[in-house]
Amino acid sequence: MGTTPAPPGEAVALLTGQTGEPTAIQVLSDRRGSRESPRVQWSWGILAENDLIGLISLRRRTPAMGTISYILREDSWGNGYATHAAHQVVTVAFTTAGLNRLEAMHHPDNPASGRVLAKAGFTRIGTADRDSETGPVPYELYALESGA
Repeated sequence: MGTTPAPPGEAVALLTGQTGEPTAIQVLSDRRGSRESPRVQWSWGILAENDLIGLISLRRRTPAMGTISYILREDSWGNGYATHAAHQVVTVAFTTAGLNRLEAMHHPDNPASGRVLAKAGFTRIGTADRDSETGPVPYELYALESGA
């Protein structure tokens, strides 16, 4: 599978999906976060068979802690793409970014996202309220420590 070269200082990590088909997580343009030192944000597209099916991001919240977030097209759910991408981003977080803790959360009506996080090594640690138009929603909160 061909990809365009990444800009200087950017990295492109190639992945293989569960079916063995070429899959990639490719750095997207993020000039605001990528120019700061230390870098505060990385964003990747999740590709399956050269088709953009989702996005995943890593954000530095403190010098040692970051968060990950992701979204996939509904027609790609249940194929392991989010889990695979999450594993790759965890590796980047604990190596390249030098973080030692990651957190993530998901909407309570999306338990599949909790399973993705658990498969990527995260542990549920509680809930965190997020404001919505109808009032606070208790999102499920997960964490992962490096070396855990």
